Amino acid sequence: MTVALPSAEISSPWALEEVDGYQILRLRAPKTKDIGYIRRTIGEFFMPFFMRRNFQKSPLAKEQWGGVVWYAPSIFHAPFANFLKKNSRCKGYLIIRDIFPEWAVDMGLMRKGLPYYFFDKIAKYQYSVADTIGVQTPGNAPYFKRWTENPGRKIEVLQNWLDEPAQLSSSLRVDETSLAGRKIFVYAGNMGVAQGMDSILELAEKFLHRFDVGFIFVGRGSEAARLKNIVQQKALNNVLFFDEILPDEIPDLYSQCTAGIVALDPRHKTHNIPGKFLTYMQSGLPVLANINSGNDLAEVIRSERVGQVCESNNIDDLSRAATLLLDQLEKDVDISVRCYQLFEQEFSVDRAVSKIIDSLKD
Repeated sequence: MTVALPSAEISSPWALEEVDGYQILRLRAPKTKDIGYIRRTIGEFFMPFFMRRNFQKSPLAKEQWGGVVWYAPSIFHAPFANFLKKNSRCKGYLIIRDIFPEWAVDMGLMRKGLPYYFFDKIAKYQYSVADTIGVQTPGNAPYFKRWTENPGRKIEVLQNWLDEPAQLSSSLRVDETSLAGRKIFVYAGNMGVAQGMDSILELAEKFLHRFDVGFIFVGRGSEAARLKNIVQQKALNNVLFFDEILPDEIPDLYSQCTAGIVALDPRHKTHNIPGKFLTYMQSGLPVLANINSGNDLAEVIRSERVGQVCESNNIDDLSRAATLLLDQLEKDVDISVRCYQLFEQEFSVDRAVSKIIDSLKD
């Protein structure tokens, strides 16, 4: 298997290496990280064309592929994916992990003006290149109903996946913090607009009287600095923030905690199973989820009995869910086992690979 990816760090047109038996082909492309939105959009727009040009200079230019698999975000990969498909006369599988620009409109980050229609046209072209689209949950499938009306197109649910991490000791030791000895709700990941983290800080404020409970947030994001300021202003002494740690340290961090937090802004209308939910399940960590109403994730959590869910974005409801989860953990000795089992059944790498390969063979 070969993985091709854009890189702004290399000086040559391409760089080929082998990692764990797989070929990694890095293709020089414009920078798209840690820059302004306009520069990022321009960089992503030209990215596939740079990749195509530099791919043709690489040793793999004449290779024939049995299938092309690509991932969204970004919505801009289609020109390169289409080039590879046509050269090899093979099928293409698009993995959708958020429906952009629809979610940005739902969140109030974008109006249905010129930028929206530009991004929407790019996204629809990407869909047109695929033979199969894999969505995260059944709830996302209706969005692609018109797309499936063309012959040869198929939509299917492809659950998110996660490989086994290396087991590194976490540099973050809860027993060395001011929250030592408490039951810890942990959030590790991006803290941006889409996560709706304010509700979680409101929950922490509600729990100030519980000296046996604490909240730890690990990561970065556009909202991190603002959230830290709220903690300081409200003197939330049951909350600690830490910079992001290595992914391989996460399991050891979770082993020191009681429950994981899943947070999604209630304005979301699409369905989303965040990657952090998988990391919690993989570590046997039950979840407290504050998510948009009707999200398929709520049914997963309830039916598999791996945590508690609030869909109302009401702080009293969220507080009740958190209290219920803490009470449940005192009595339900099998909840961690169910978390492990759910991960193995639904979110393993082997399961995802088999599903994609079967689709490309059809």
